[in-house]
This record gives sequence, C-alpha cells and structure tokens, in this order.
Amino acid sequence: MIKNILLIGLGGGIGSIARYLCQRWFMANHSYSFPWGTFAVNFIGCFLIGLFWGLSFKSFDSNESWKLFLMTGLCGGFTTFSAFTLEGIGLLKEQKMALFFTYIAASVVIGLLATYIGMKITK
Repeated sequence: MIKNILLIGLGGGIGSIARYLCQRWFMANHSYSFPWGTFAVNFIGCFLIGLFWGLSFKSFDSNESWKLFLMTGLCGGFTTFSAFTLEGIGLLKEQKMALFFTYIAASVVIGLLATYIGMKITK
C-alpha cells in the first residue's frame, strides 16, 4: 500500500510540474483570452491516458505499479479539471460567452477523441 501511494505521489508530482511548465509556456507565448495552457494539458493528458491504458493491456498486465504511476499519478497530476472549471467561470464573468462555449465543447470533445485515439494507437 505504501509503495502504491509513493508511486502515485511521484507520478503526480512529475505531472503537476509538467502542467505548470506547459501552462507557463502557453501564457508567455499565446494570447490568454482563451485558456490555451489548460486546454493543452488536458488534451495531452487525455491522449496519454488513452495510450497508457492501451499499453497496459499489452505490456503492463501484471505490473499494477506502472498503471498507478503513469495513469493515476502522472496523468492525474498533469491534467486539471479544477483549473478547467475555474477558467470557464472566468470566461463567463468576463461575458465572453462564445469563448466559454467553445472552450467547454472543444475540451470535452477533443479530450474524448484524444483518449480514444491514444487507445486505438496501441491496438
């Protein structure tokens, strides 16, 4: 149990640092009226979790540790639903309705598509 908690914590820490760096890069290089940083990490994280899920049935079957580290830890720390909702509320408060609906719809649709593609690539 302690080993699993440490694996999740290590993966989550790495994922959180990667998310921070990715979001900072987008803030420095793109207009921030659309939350590109959170959009990108959620899209990439969805793709990665689909990829890891697909690979887990080929090469990680007997190693639950890799699933915990990569999927629960790394992807869980990298993606962020709470920032997604906060930035959505921010767009509403700024009365940017078109951007709000674009952000919400694109995040959900592209996230689902990215997870599916990640899973399909491994089959």
